Amino acid sequence: MKSRYFKVSEFACKCGCGFGIQPGDVSWELVSVLDDARDHFGQPVFITSGCRCKKHNAAVGGAPSSEHMQGIAADIQLSGTTPAKVHDYLNKKYPDRYGLGLYSSWVHIDTRAGKARW
Repeated sequence: MKSRYFKVSEFACKCGCGFGIQPGDVSWELVSVLDDARDHFGQPVFITSGCRCKKHNAAVGGAPSSEHMQGIAADIQLSGTTPAKVHDYLNKKYPDRYGLGLYSSWVHIDTRAGKARW
């Protein structure tokens, strides 16, 4: 994974199992979308949840087939920018693809093959 802004460790599963730190664990396409958001807003992007192993995903109440378990999803917050503004930007930038969810304090973005919104 190469990124202008992110370290591999930022995507690692929070349980400490190591998922998310090996080459190929994290989608390059996802990293590109996050780099784009950082460029657009000019603010740091904080990954609150990146890769999740099956056990950690279950512990946090993730969907049984969560994109986080595939290394293609991140829950993010941007310093100084509301989740609604981030969601709006990503929705306009990628209107016909990806999974995008708006929550009270973060935005979920994933690079699934189809389009999903919530």
